[in-house]
Amino acid sequence: MKTHDVVLVAVTAVSLIGVGCAKKVASAPPPAPPAPAPAPAARTTPTPQPAAPVARTAPAPVETPRRTPDAATRARIDELLARIQDAYFDYDKHALRADAMKALEADSTELKNILVQYPEYKLTIEGHCDERGSAEYNVALGEARAQAAKEYLTGVGIPTAQLSTISYGKEHPTCDGHDETCWQKNRRVHIVAIAQ
Repeated sequence: MKTHDVVLVAVTAVSLIGVGCAKKVASAPPPAPPAPAPAPAARTTPTPQPAAPVARTAPAPVETPRRTPDAATRARIDELLARIQDAYFDYDKHALRADAMKALEADSTELKNILVQYPEYKLTIEGHCDERGSAEYNVALGEARAQAAKEYLTGVGIPTAQLSTISYGKEHPTCDGHDETCWQKNRRVHIVAIAQ
């Protein structure tokens, strides 16, 4: 055997011995591959979708009661007030006479039917006296006359909140004479609409 062959056999033998005598190390299973990291959430801007047309209906008009009458209704009220004659009184009295009640009754029902629809529309009942007596006495008598007319009108249904009274006593005569004919014209109540 040649030296070269001997060396080859020796190297092969040593290699086999080394492999046969080597300590066996249990091989661990290879580690599991790391879980794939979740993909970062894609930041996408949503594509704006055209909004579906919203059917817009005009809100139903809310009917609110008118607080004051319109021009045509005011004209009718003025006409009724002009037709309701002044109610006249006997000397030194504040009780309504039959002719005074008839004067107030004439158009008061229609007036009431209008006024109840317009709670902010108001009337003033003016009380008047003739020239006889003191100013203080006539103011009190004029107020009593106005109150008597107010009670009558509330009795036919005109809301009391829409009626006010005032006494002018002998300060606003309709007749300037100094006799019973003239004095009778001054002992009265007169109804006017309060300026709105």
